[in-house]
Amino acid sequence: MGEPAILVNAAGGNDPRVTVTPAHPFEEIRGADWRQIFDLNLVGGALLPCQVFGPAMKEQHRGSIINVASVSAHLPLSGVVTYSAAKAALLNLTLFLAREWAPYHVRVNSLTPGFFPGEQNRRLLFNEDGTPTPRGQVILGHTPMARFGVPSELIGAAVFLASEKASGFVTGIDLRVDGGFLSQTI
Repeated sequence: MGEPAILVNAAGGNDPRVTVTPAHPFEEIRGADWRQIFDLNLVGGALLPCQVFGPAMKEQHRGSIINVASVSAHLPLSGVVTYSAAKAALLNLTLFLAREWAPYHVRVNSLTPGFFPGEQNRRLLFNEDGTPTPRGQVILGHTPMARFGVPSELIGAAVFLASEKASGFVTGIDLRVDGGFLSQTI
């Protein structure tokens, strides 16, 4: 078994207990629930893996770390303030490590997916008949490419960031694969 060369930190998730709704306002979010989301998305999901694998990468003077962020790190989406804040902190950690570990030839970047239908968000995006839900329609209307992403598009971006040959001089970026979602305004 060789030394670690690529680390992808892709943990992510939210909890209904921290989702802000009219029935559950922001001021009722408990600190313990807030910390749980930060522990998942930031601490256990990126900080600790970087602390475990980063030293070996620094010692061997090579490596690529890819932290998977979220469009909500840039524009907090309605209801998911805790998740959005944790992912924004992940972007900050990415920039910090990119600067600190660049002298060791360890590249640290983030990858921000737009909306890719998966098991955890399928009910949010699609009705049982496969048509977009009202929320899905709003997302598509805010996405200039007017569609959801497909996994191969995210995989290609990750391969680019992982490849020293393709992105050897790339560190500290946030590669957005979002169909233009974050470029859209009113």
